[in-house]
Amino acid sequence: MKKLIILFLLALSGLTFGKTLKLGTSSYPGVEMFNLIKEDLASQGVELEIVEMNDYVTPNLALADGAIDVNSFQHIQYLNQFCKDKGLNLVSAGETYVVALGLYSNKYKSIDEIPAKSTIAIPNDPTNAGRALIMLHNAGLIKLEDPTNLLATEFDIVENPKKLKFKLIEAPQLPRVLPDVAAAIINGGYALEAGFIPTKDAILLEDASKSPYVNIFAVRAEDENREDIKILIKTFQSDKIKNYILETFKGGYIPAWK
Repeated sequence: MKKLIILFLLALSGLTFGKTLKLGTSSYPGVEMFNLIKEDLASQGVELEIVEMNDYVTPNLALADGAIDVNSFQHIQYLNQFCKDKGLNLVSAGETYVVALGLYSNKYKSIDEIPAKSTIAIPNDPTNAGRALIMLHNAGLIKLEDPTNLLATEFDIVENPKKLKFKLIEAPQLPRVLPDVAAAIINGGYALEAGFIPTKDAILLEDASKSPYVNIFAVRAEDENREDIKILIKTFQSDKIKNYILETFKGGYIPAWK
């Protein structure tokens, strides 16, 4: 009887029982995290298909082309800039978490140890490059003309006491270049994949609790109010996932919902 009632309610909402919802996300922690709620979604009539995508370009292009229905891998600033650059109409349908950006080094245990004229690798996409420079500004390693400019570049540095050099690298490759540079600023997900614990291993960690770089679920604008996507977001924004995030990442990730 209970199952019949659920089916009836789903029919009233316009959602077909057993509908497949294709979600593009990173192999870690995305796949592990969303596997935790697959059964919860299935009980509500949404069959979640997880598609692994481990770069910063494919998930948005696949979403725009209709190959997937939703993605979860990026912060809102990156989505907005990507859509502006590519002429896409993608929007945020809900928040997930904030991932702290961190400075990592194989050679030095503090930012004070980094020698003059050292090279620091940073992400090469505009939003995360700006984010990295703002973090270094806040730590006093450099001074930016306008630290509120989320798209700051090297040309916006007005003071650089240590004469640091910056090497722009694709985000997934940053952990691999650590042997070749003094330090690298690595996005949280890629740091975790490389075996780092941000709160333990980073020699400098962004204050994620005050960050404008909240990660989101991205969808096509016309799908923002789709019932299955609403169910996905509501199911994700649960105590189950909140506890998983807090226990697993110990401050490296912070849930963004109330």
